[in-house]
Parts: sequence; structure tokens; C-alpha cells
Amino acid sequence: MSKNKLAKFAEMKTFENVFQVPAQSIRAGNPVFHLKGQWKADFFGNDNPITLELGCGRGEYTVEMAQMFPERNFIGIDIKGARMWTGARQSLKMGLKNVAFLRTDIEMLAHFFGNSEVDEIWLTFPDPQMKKHTKRLTSTNFMRLYQQFLKPDGLLHLKTDSNFMFTYTTEMIKANNYCTISYTDNLYASAIENPILKIQTYYEQQWLLRGMTIKYLCFKVEKRENFVEPDIEIEKDNYRSKSRL
Repeated sequence: MSKNKLAKFAEMKTFENVFQVPAQSIRAGNPVFHLKGQWKADFFGNDNPITLELGCGRGEYTVEMAQMFPERNFIGIDIKGARMWTGARQSLKMGLKNVAFLRTDIEMLAHFFGNSEVDEIWLTFPDPQMKKHTKRLTSTNFMRLYQQFLKPDGLLHLKTDSNFMFTYTTEMIKANNYCTISYTDNLYASAIENPILKIQTYYEQQWLLRGMTIKYLCFKVEKRENFVEPDIEIEKDNYRSKSRL
């Protein structure tokens, strides 16, 4: 591991807006994460809605959303601490009190959030996981997870360059009769009005420079007992193997 990464990890331990819990401790269930069910009261100190950004990377979206909407709370989540350091450090420098970062595997989120504690989830350019559907962040596997802590009819937003991910998610929504709120396969040519959608991360700008269209959809994650995986063949993206610009 590089000295730069080690330095970032060491600094992250001093950040009051970053939470890191060893995976073995979570799996053992001892102790229960101290903010589970208490994020609003014990960390944010308000009763404002909570939005999660999953796979937040450098935290660009998380920080900009927190700036745009001071009346809401935002938590960026990723397993890559060296990337997360950027957004965590920036938000501290800016004095943002409505933003936090959690370093963990997304599969473990139910250990960190209580029933109906979260209002919305944003997925910004997630890996489409074309080989294994259970790893896709919009698979029914993850819908089971999200409904454990999302409010009834909580919203999930997906912003992606991947036609594979967009098509799969659209079919998953249809198969499970979720209610679609917004849908477009070409965001910047659409009439959808949402200031959050104007945020462009470093990687999104690269996809746009390569001529990719950005897809967006939003749907309600109504609670289900039974789920149906879409049974269709989807053409795989053919550009993932190319180097980023």
C-alpha cells in the first residue's frame, strides 16, 4: 500500500464525519453500531430526511447534494477509504453539518440503519456487474436489503452510462410492479427538472466526452415479501474494457 493511501487512512480516523467499523465486528453483531436508528438524533441533531449515496467514490455527489439541500441529511457510503477521503475532507473544510461518510460493504447496510430510517437512495454510475446479477445494486437481492431501512415507498435513483444496467433495472421494476417516478435514456436531452441531476462527477464527464448518453430513472421501493428476477437476455456493454480518458 502506498504511503499516500496510508496517510489518508490515518487522517480519516480523525474525521468526525467518517465512520469505519471492522467487518468482523459487524458480522459478530457485537456491539450494535451506535448510530443505528439514531442518525438524526445523535449525529445530525435534527429530524431532516436522510439520503444515502451508495458507492460514493470520492464523494462528489454527496457533498454537492449536501450543499444544495441544507434541509436534508446525506451519507456517502463506499468501501474504498482512500477515495472517500476526498469528499470527507472537503465537507469538513466547508463546514457542512448535514453530511457524513460510512466506510463499509453495501451488503452490510442493515447493520447501520434502522427500520424506515432512510428516505432515499442514490446510485451514481454503479458497476453493472454484467456477469453476476446478485451483485448488481438494483437486483432483487439488494431490493430485499434496501427495504429493511428505507421508509415505505422510499425512492431509489439510478444514474448510469450503462445501457445494460439501465435495461436490467427497467425490467426488474416491471417484473416486481414497482412504481416508476422518472425515466429517460438520455438525461441531458430530456425535460426532467431536478437540480441534483445537473451534478457531474469526474467519471461522468469522461463518459460524456466519449459520447455516451446518461440514463436516469427513479422508482418507489415499495415493500415486498416475494421478488421476481427478470428473465431476459440483455446485450452487454462493449466499452467497459476501454481505458478511461
